[in-house]
Amino acid sequence: MKKDALARLASRRQGERGGLVSVCSAHPVVIEAALAEAAAHGAFALIEATCNQVNHQGGYSGLTPAAFEEFVRAIAEKSGFPGERLILGGDHLGPYPWRHLPAAQAMAEAEKMVRAYAAAGFVKLHLDCSMGCADDPIPLSDAEVAERAARLAAAAEAAAGGNGVHYVIGTEVPPPGGARERLLHLTPTRPEAARATVEAHRAAFASLAPAAWGRVIALVVQPGVEFSDTAISLYDRARAAALTASREALGGLVFEAHSTDYQPASALAALVEDGFAILKVGPALTFALREALYGLDAIAAALGHPGPRLPEVMERLMQEDPRHWQGHYQGSPLCQRLLRHFAYSDRIRYYWPHPEARRAVEALLGWFGERDVPGFLLRAHLPHLHARLLAEGTDRRAPALLMAAVREALRPYYHAVAL
Repeated sequence: MKKDALARLASRRQGERGGLVSVCSAHPVVIEAALAEAAAHGAFALIEATCNQVNHQGGYSGLTPAAFEEFVRAIAEKSGFPGERLILGGDHLGPYPWRHLPAAQAMAEAEKMVRAYAAAGFVKLHLDCSMGCADDPIPLSDAEVAERAARLAAAAEAAAGGNGVHYVIGTEVPPPGGARERLLHLTPTRPEAARATVEAHRAAFASLAPAAWGRVIALVVQPGVEFSDTAISLYDRARAAALTASREALGGLVFEAHSTDYQPASALAALVEDGFAILKVGPALTFALREALYGLDAIAAALGHPGPRLPEVMERLMQEDPRHWQGHYQGSPLCQRLLRHFAYSDRIRYYWPHPEARRAVEALLGWFGERDVPGFLLRAHLPHLHARLLAEGTDRRAPALLMAAVREALRPYYHAVAL
Protein backbone atom coordinates (compact mmCIF):
# COMPACT_ATOMS: atom_id res chain seq x y z
CA MET A 1 0.00 0.00 0.00
CA LYS A 2 2.81 2.44 0.88
CA LYS A 3 4.67 1.59 -2.30
CA ASP A 4 1.52 2.13 -4.34
CA ALA A 5 1.04 5.55 -2.74
CA LEU A 6 4.56 6.56 -3.76
CA ALA A 7 4.39 5.00 -7.22
CA ARG A 8 1.07 6.71 -7.99
CA LEU A 9 2.69 10.12 -7.66
CA ALA A 10 4.64 9.63 -10.86
CA SER A 11 1.44 9.03 -12.85
CA ARG A 12 -0.03 12.46 -12.05
CA ARG A 13 -0.66 14.71 -14.98
CA GLN A 14 -0.18 18.46 -14.97
CA GLY A 15 -3.06 20.27 -13.25
CA GLU A 16 -4.22 17.24 -11.26
CA ARG A 17 -4.49 17.24 -7.50
CA GLY A 18 -3.18 14.49 -5.27
CA GLY A 19 0.08 14.15 -3.43
CA LEU A 20 1.78 13.70 -0.08
CA VAL A 21 2.52 15.98 2.84
CA SER A 22 6.05 15.36 4.08
CA VAL A 23 6.44 16.20 7.77
CA CYS A 24 10.09 16.62 8.69
CA SER A 25 10.31 16.63 12.49
CA ALA A 26 11.38 14.51 15.43
CA HIS A 27 9.18 16.27 18.00
CA PRO A 28 6.64 13.79 19.45
CA VAL A 29 3.78 16.32 19.58
CA VAL A 30 4.37 17.30 15.95
CA ILE A 31 4.44 13.66 14.88
CA GLU A 32 1.28 12.84 16.86
CA ALA A 33 -0.47 15.88 15.36
CA ALA A 34 0.62 14.89 11.86
CA LEU A 35 -0.78 11.40 12.34
CA ALA A 36 -4.06 12.82 13.67
CA GLU A 37 -4.41 15.25 10.75
CA ALA A 38 -3.56 12.54 8.21
CA ALA A 39 -6.18 10.26 9.79
CA ALA A 40 -8.79 13.04 9.64
CA HIS A 41 -8.20 13.35 5.89
CA GLY A 42 -7.94 9.61 5.23
CA ALA A 43 -4.40 10.25 4.01
CA PHE A 44 -1.04 8.58 4.28
CA ALA A 45 1.30 10.02 6.90
CA LEU A 46 4.80 10.63 5.53
CA ILE A 47 7.28 11.37 8.32
CA GLU A 48 10.84 12.23 7.31
CA ALA A 49 14.15 12.66 9.10
CA THR A 50 17.16 14.62 7.83
CA CYS A 51 20.74 13.41 7.59
CA ASN A 52 21.82 15.75 10.42
CA GLN A 53 18.93 14.80 12.65
CA VAL A 54 19.02 11.00 12.30
CA ASN A 55 21.90 8.90 11.04
CA HIS A 56 23.89 5.77 11.85
CA GLN A 57 25.92 7.79 14.39
CA GLY A 58 22.83 9.20 16.08
CA GLY A 59 22.67 12.70 14.60
CA TYR A 60 21.70 15.69 16.72
CA SER A 61 18.54 13.88 17.89
CA GLY A 62 20.61 10.99 19.22
CA LEU A 63 18.52 8.59 17.09
CA THR A 64 19.68 6.06 14.53
CA PRO A 65 17.26 5.26 11.68
CA ALA A 66 16.16 2.10 13.49
CA ALA A 67 15.56 4.03 16.72
CA PHE A 68 13.65 6.75 14.85
CA GLU A 69 11.48 4.08 13.22
CA GLU A 70 10.69 2.60 16.65
CA PHE A 71 10.00 6.07 18.04
CA VAL A 72 7.53 7.00 15.28
CA ARG A 73 5.95 3.54 15.27
CA ALA A 74 5.31 3.76 19.02
CA ILE A 75 3.54 7.12 18.59
CA ALA A 76 1.45 5.65 15.76
CA GLU A 77 0.45 2.63 17.84
CA LYS A 78 -0.44 4.81 20.83
CA SER A 79 -2.49 7.06 18.55
CA GLY A 80 -4.23 4.18 16.80
CA PHE A 81 -2.86 5.23 13.43
CA PRO A 82 -2.73 2.24 11.03
CA GLY A 83 0.83 1.15 10.39
CA GLU A 84 0.14 0.38 6.74
CA ARG A 85 -0.59 4.07 6.16
CA LEU A 86 2.64 5.27 7.75
CA ILE A 87 5.52 6.05 5.38
CA LEU A 88 9.02 6.86 6.62
CA GLY A 89 11.45 8.90 4.56
CA GLY A 90 14.97 10.27 4.72
CA ASP A 91 15.80 13.80 3.58
CA HIS A 92 19.07 15.21 2.14
CA LEU A 93 20.78 11.83 2.58
CA GLY A 94 24.37 12.24 1.54
CA PRO A 95 27.79 13.32 2.83
CA TYR A 96 26.60 16.65 4.31
CA PRO A 97 27.19 15.76 8.02
CA TRP A 98 30.76 14.69 7.17
CA ARG A 99 31.57 17.35 4.54
CA HIS A 100 34.59 18.46 6.61
CA LEU A 101 36.23 15.14 5.66
CA PRO A 102 37.76 14.14 2.32
CA ALA A 103 35.12 12.94 -0.13
CA ALA A 104 36.12 9.26 0.08
CA GLN A 105 35.62 9.21 3.86
CA ALA A 106 32.48 11.34 3.78
CA MET A 107 30.87 9.12 1.16
CA ALA A 108 31.78 5.99 3.11
CA GLU A 109 29.84 7.40 6.07
CA ALA A 110 26.97 8.41 3.79
CA GLU A 111 26.74 4.85 2.46
CA LYS A 112 26.58 3.50 6.00
CA MET A 113 23.82 5.98 6.78
CA VAL A 114 21.75 5.10 3.70
CA ARG A 115 22.11 1.37 4.39
CA ALA A 116 20.85 2.02 7.94
CA TYR A 117 17.82 3.93 6.61
CA ALA A 118 16.93 1.23 4.10
CA ALA A 119 17.42 -1.60 6.59
CA ALA A 120 15.14 0.16 9.09
CA GLY A 121 12.23 0.21 6.63
CA PHE A 122 12.41 3.76 5.26
CA VAL A 123 10.92 3.51 1.76
CA LYS A 124 11.35 7.09 0.49
CA LEU A 125 14.92 8.38 0.29
CA HIS A 126 16.01 11.79 -0.99
CA LEU A 127 19.59 11.36 -2.19
CA ASP A 128 21.54 14.62 -2.02
CA CYS A 129 25.25 14.62 -2.79
CA SER A 130 25.50 18.22 -3.97
CA MET A 131 27.51 19.60 -1.05
CA GLY A 132 31.24 19.56 -1.58
CA CYS A 133 33.58 17.78 0.82
CA ALA A 134 36.98 18.89 2.10
CA ASP A 135 38.92 18.00 -1.04
CA ASP A 136 36.21 18.69 -3.64
CA PRO A 137 36.19 21.38 -6.30
CA ILE A 138 33.39 23.93 -5.94
CA PRO A 139 30.89 23.53 -7.43
CA LEU A 140 30.66 19.80 -8.09
CA SER A 141 29.66 18.81 -11.61
CA ASP A 142 26.23 17.33 -12.33
CA ALA A 143 27.95 14.09 -13.28
CA GLU A 144 29.82 13.81 -9.97
CA VAL A 145 26.73 14.63 -7.89
CA ALA A 146 24.73 12.03 -9.81
CA GLU A 147 27.46 9.38 -9.58
CA ARG A 148 27.56 9.76 -5.80
CA ALA A 149 23.76 9.61 -5.55
CA ALA A 150 23.76 6.40 -7.62
CA ARG A 151 26.36 4.91 -5.27
CA LEU A 152 24.02 5.63 -2.36
CA ALA A 153 21.08 4.12 -4.24
CA ALA A 154 23.11 0.95 -4.79
CA ALA A 155 23.87 0.82 -1.07
CA ALA A 156 20.19 1.26 -0.23
CA GLU A 157 19.15 -1.44 -2.69
CA ALA A 158 21.54 -3.90 -1.10
CA ALA A 159 20.25 -3.17 2.40
CA ALA A 160 16.52 -2.90 1.69
CA GLY A 161 15.86 -6.61 2.06
CA GLY A 162 13.23 -6.76 -0.66
CA ASN A 163 11.47 -3.53 0.31
CA GLY A 164 11.04 -1.48 -2.85
CA VAL A 165 12.66 1.82 -1.87
CA HIS A 166 11.54 4.89 -3.84
CA TYR A 167 13.98 7.69 -4.51
CA VAL A 168 13.96 11.45 -4.85
CA ILE A 169 16.83 13.16 -6.65
CA GLY A 170 17.93 16.76 -7.12
CA THR A 171 18.76 19.44 -4.63
CA GLU A 172 18.30 22.97 -5.94
CA VAL A 173 17.40 24.19 -2.46
CA PRO A 174 19.44 25.44 0.53
CA PRO A 175 21.16 22.80 2.70
CA PRO A 176 19.44 21.25 5.72
CA GLY A 177 18.45 24.01 8.13
CA GLY A 178 17.19 26.45 5.50
CA ALA A 179 18.32 29.72 3.99
CA ARG A 180 20.56 32.01 5.99
CA GLU A 181 20.39 35.07 3.77
CA ARG A 182 17.68 37.68 3.48
CA LEU A 183 15.29 36.60 0.73
CA LEU A 184 14.45 38.89 -2.16
CA HIS A 185 13.44 37.25 -5.43
CA LEU A 186 14.39 33.60 -5.68
CA THR A 187 14.83 32.37 -9.22
CA PRO A 188 12.98 29.15 -10.02
CA THR A 189 15.04 26.31 -11.43
CA ARG A 190 15.65 26.67 -15.16
CA PRO A 191 14.02 23.89 -17.22
CA GLU A 192 17.34 23.03 -18.86
CA ALA A 193 18.94 22.62 -15.40
CA ALA A 194 16.15 20.26 -14.32
CA ARG A 195 16.61 18.20 -17.49
CA ALA A 196 20.38 18.08 -17.01
CA THR A 197 19.96 16.83 -13.45
CA VAL A 198 17.59 14.06 -14.54
CA GLU A 199 19.79 12.97 -17.44
CA ALA A 200 22.95 12.90 -15.33
CA HIS A 201 21.21 10.77 -12.72
CA ARG A 202 19.67 8.51 -15.35
CA ALA A 203 23.13 7.76 -16.75
CA ALA A 204 24.72 7.22 -13.33
CA PHE A 205 21.93 4.92 -12.13
CA ALA A 206 22.15 2.90 -15.36
CA SER A 207 25.76 2.15 -14.49
CA LEU A 208 25.62 1.72 -10.70
CA ALA A 209 22.00 1.02 -9.64
CA PRO A 210 19.96 0.10 -12.74
CA ALA A 211 17.07 -1.52 -10.86
CA ALA A 212 16.60 1.57 -8.72
CA TRP A 213 15.96 4.03 -11.56
CA GLY A 214 12.44 2.74 -12.12
CA ARG A 215 11.63 3.77 -8.54
CA VAL A 216 12.90 7.34 -8.81
CA ILE A 217 9.64 9.25 -8.38
CA ALA A 218 10.45 12.91 -7.81
CA LEU A 219 12.90 15.70 -8.53
CA VAL A 220 13.72 18.45 -6.02
CA VAL A 221 13.75 21.83 -7.73
CA GLN A 222 13.44 25.44 -6.61
CA PRO A 223 9.96 26.81 -7.36
CA GLY A 224 10.84 30.19 -5.86
CA VAL A 225 9.70 29.19 -2.39
CA GLU A 226 11.82 29.64 0.73
CA PHE A 227 11.98 31.22 4.15
CA SER A 228 14.79 32.75 6.17
CA ASP A 229 14.89 34.03 9.74
CA THR A 230 12.71 37.05 9.00
CA ALA A 231 11.35 36.70 5.45
CA ILE A 232 9.16 34.39 3.38
CA SER A 233 9.33 34.04 -0.39
CA LEU A 234 5.82 33.20 -1.61
CA TYR A 235 5.06 30.97 -4.58
CA ASP A 236 4.46 32.89 -7.80
CA ARG A 237 3.19 30.42 -10.36
CA ALA A 238 3.74 32.86 -13.23
CA ARG A 239 7.46 33.07 -12.43
CA ALA A 240 7.66 29.28 -12.20
CA ALA A 241 5.63 28.65 -15.36
CA ALA A 242 8.57 27.58 -17.53
CA LEU A 243 9.74 25.13 -14.87
CA THR A 244 6.32 23.61 -14.25
CA ALA A 245 5.63 23.29 -17.98
CA SER A 246 8.83 21.26 -18.34
CA ARG A 247 7.70 18.44 -16.04
CA GLU A 248 6.00 16.46 -18.80
CA ALA A 249 9.39 16.04 -20.48
CA LEU A 250 11.07 14.63 -17.35
CA GLY A 251 9.97 11.04 -17.76
CA GLY A 252 6.96 11.18 -15.46
CA LEU A 253 8.73 12.52 -12.38
CA VAL A 254 6.82 14.85 -10.10
CA PHE A 255 8.43 17.75 -8.29
CA GLU A 256 9.18 17.79 -4.56
CA ALA A 257 8.91 21.23 -2.95
CA HIS A 258 11.13 21.90 0.05
CA SER A 259 10.80 24.77 2.51
CA THR A 260 7.08 25.28 1.90
CA ASP A 261 6.75 26.39 5.53
CA TYR A 262 4.52 29.45 6.08
CA GLN A 263 3.08 29.40 2.54
CA PRO A 264 -0.61 30.38 2.47
CA ALA A 265 -3.24 27.80 1.52
CA SER A 266 -3.69 29.27 -1.96
CA ALA A 267 0.04 28.92 -2.69
CA LEU A 268 0.12 25.32 -1.48
CA ALA A 269 -2.84 24.43 -3.69
CA ALA A 270 -1.17 26.10 -6.67
CA LEU A 271 2.07 24.21 -6.05
CA VAL A 272 0.26 20.86 -6.09
CA GLU A 273 -1.69 21.75 -9.23
CA ASP A 274 1.59 22.76 -10.89
CA GLY A 275 3.21 19.36 -10.32
CA PHE A 276 4.72 19.69 -6.84
CA ALA A 277 3.11 16.53 -5.53
CA ILE A 278 5.26 16.35 -2.38
CA LEU A 279 5.10 19.32 0.00
CA LYS A 280 7.79 19.28 2.67
CA VAL A 281 7.23 21.17 5.93
CA GLY A 282 9.07 21.18 9.27
CA PRO A 283 10.08 24.35 11.13
CA ALA A 284 6.62 25.91 10.68
CA LEU A 285 5.20 23.07 12.76
CA THR A 286 7.58 23.47 15.69
CA PHE A 287 7.07 27.24 15.32
CA ALA A 288 3.32 26.66 15.82
CA LEU A 289 4.10 24.45 18.82
CA ARG A 290 6.37 27.12 20.36
CA GLU A 291 3.72 29.75 19.72
CA ALA A 292 1.15 27.66 21.58
CA LEU A 293 3.49 26.89 24.47
CA TYR A 294 4.38 30.56 24.92
CA GLY A 295 0.70 31.49 24.69
CA LEU A 296 -0.19 28.94 27.36
CA ASP A 297 2.64 30.23 29.52
CA ALA A 298 1.26 33.78 29.22
CA ILE A 299 -2.21 32.53 30.12
CA ALA A 300 -0.82 30.64 33.12
CA ALA A 301 0.95 33.83 34.28
CA ALA A 302 -2.33 35.75 34.00
CA LEU A 303 -4.00 33.09 36.12
CA GLY A 304 -1.37 33.31 38.85
CA HIS A 305 1.06 30.52 37.98
CA PRO A 306 4.27 31.54 39.81
CA GLY A 307 6.67 30.34 37.11
CA PRO A 308 9.44 30.14 36.15
CA ARG A 309 8.33 31.52 32.81
CA LEU A 310 8.97 29.18 29.88
CA PRO A 311 10.61 31.83 27.63
CA GLU A 312 13.08 32.58 30.42
CA VAL A 313 13.98 28.89 30.75
CA MET A 314 14.48 28.57 26.99
CA GLU A 315 16.56 31.76 26.80
CA ARG A 316 18.91 30.49 29.49
CA LEU A 317 19.29 27.10 27.76
CA MET A 318 20.05 28.75 24.44
CA GLN A 319 22.60 31.06 26.04
CA GLU A 320 24.30 28.20 27.90
CA ASP A 321 24.59 26.14 24.70
CA PRO A 322 24.61 28.50 21.70
CA ARG A 323 25.83 26.02 19.07
CA HIS A 324 22.41 25.64 17.42
CA TRP A 325 21.83 29.36 16.82
CA GLN A 326 25.17 31.13 17.03
CA GLY A 327 26.49 31.75 13.55
CA HIS A 328 22.95 31.65 12.18
CA TYR A 329 21.44 34.72 13.85
CA GLN A 330 23.05 38.10 13.20
CA GLY A 331 22.46 41.68 14.41
CA SER A 332 22.32 43.48 17.74
CA PRO A 333 21.89 41.62 21.04
CA LEU A 334 18.18 42.53 21.02
CA CYS A 335 17.80 41.32 17.43
CA GLN A 336 19.50 38.02 18.24
CA ARG A 337 17.31 37.54 21.31
CA LEU A 338 14.17 38.06 19.22
CA LEU A 339 15.43 35.65 16.59
CA ARG A 340 16.26 33.00 19.16
CA HIS A 341 12.59 32.87 20.13
CA PHE A 342 10.62 33.99 17.10
CA ALA A 343 12.63 33.49 13.89
CA TYR A 344 10.87 31.65 11.06
CA SER A 345 13.84 29.29 10.94
CA ASP A 346 12.83 28.25 14.48
CA ARG A 347 16.21 27.11 15.72
CA ILE A 348 14.72 26.95 19.21
CA ARG A 349 13.36 23.58 18.07
CA TYR A 350 16.78 22.05 18.80
CA TYR A 351 16.33 22.82 22.51
CA TRP A 352 12.93 21.25 23.26
CA PRO A 353 14.46 17.78 23.84
CA HIS A 354 16.76 19.21 26.55
CA PRO A 355 15.81 17.62 29.91
CA GLU A 356 15.29 21.00 31.55
CA ALA A 357 13.09 22.22 28.70
CA ARG A 358 11.05 19.04 28.90
CA ARG A 359 10.60 19.46 32.64
CA ALA A 360 9.51 23.08 32.17
CA VAL A 361 6.91 22.10 29.57
CA GLU A 362 5.66 19.23 31.72
CA ALA A 363 5.38 21.57 34.72
CA LEU A 364 3.37 24.07 32.67
CA LEU A 365 0.98 21.43 31.35
CA GLY A 366 0.76 19.85 34.80
CA TRP A 367 -0.25 23.18 36.32
CA PHE A 368 -3.20 23.39 33.92
CA GLY A 369 -4.08 19.77 34.60
CA GLU A 370 -7.52 18.83 33.32
CA ARG A 371 -8.99 22.31 33.55
CA ASP A 372 -10.20 24.13 30.45
CA VAL A 373 -8.21 27.15 29.37
CA PRO A 374 -10.57 30.16 29.66
CA GLY A 375 -11.87 31.18 26.25
CA PHE A 376 -11.34 34.91 26.75
CA LEU A 377 -7.67 34.35 27.64
CA LEU A 378 -7.31 32.02 24.71
CA ARG A 379 -8.56 34.82 22.48
CA ALA A 380 -6.12 37.24 24.08
CA HIS A 381 -3.02 35.07 23.65
CA LEU A 382 -3.85 32.43 21.00
CA PRO A 383 -6.59 34.03 18.87
CA HIS A 384 -6.30 31.58 15.97
CA LEU A 385 -7.05 28.69 18.34
CA HIS A 386 -9.92 30.65 19.83
CA ALA A 387 -11.41 30.98 16.34
CA ARG A 388 -11.05 27.22 15.84
CA LEU A 389 -12.66 26.63 19.23
CA LEU A 390 -15.71 28.68 18.25
CA ALA A 391 -15.96 26.94 14.88
CA GLU A 392 -15.40 23.35 15.94
CA GLY A 393 -15.57 23.11 19.72
CA THR A 394 -11.90 22.27 20.19
CA ASP A 395 -10.92 20.61 23.47
CA ARG A 396 -9.67 23.47 25.66
CA ARG A 397 -7.29 21.50 27.85
CA ALA A 398 -3.68 22.52 27.43
CA PRO A 399 -2.28 19.34 25.76
CA ALA A 400 -5.17 19.32 23.29
CA LEU A 401 -4.48 22.95 22.44
CA LEU A 402 -0.86 22.12 21.58
CA MET A 403 -2.08 19.42 19.22
CA ALA A 404 -4.66 21.78 17.75
CA ALA A 405 -1.99 24.41 17.07
CA VAL A 406 0.17 22.03 15.05
CA ARG A 407 -2.83 20.56 13.24
CA GLU A 408 -3.96 24.08 12.35
CA ALA A 409 -0.59 24.65 10.67
CA LEU A 410 -0.84 21.32 8.84
CA ARG A 411 -4.45 21.52 7.67
CA PRO A 412 -3.79 23.62 4.52
CA TYR A 413 -1.24 21.05 3.36
CA TYR A 414 -3.67 18.15 3.52
CA HIS A 415 -6.34 20.21 1.79
CA ALA A 416 -3.87 21.06 -0.98
CA VAL A 417 -2.89 17.45 -1.71
CA ALA A 418 -6.40 16.00 -1.37
CA LEU A 419 -7.95 14.57 -4.49
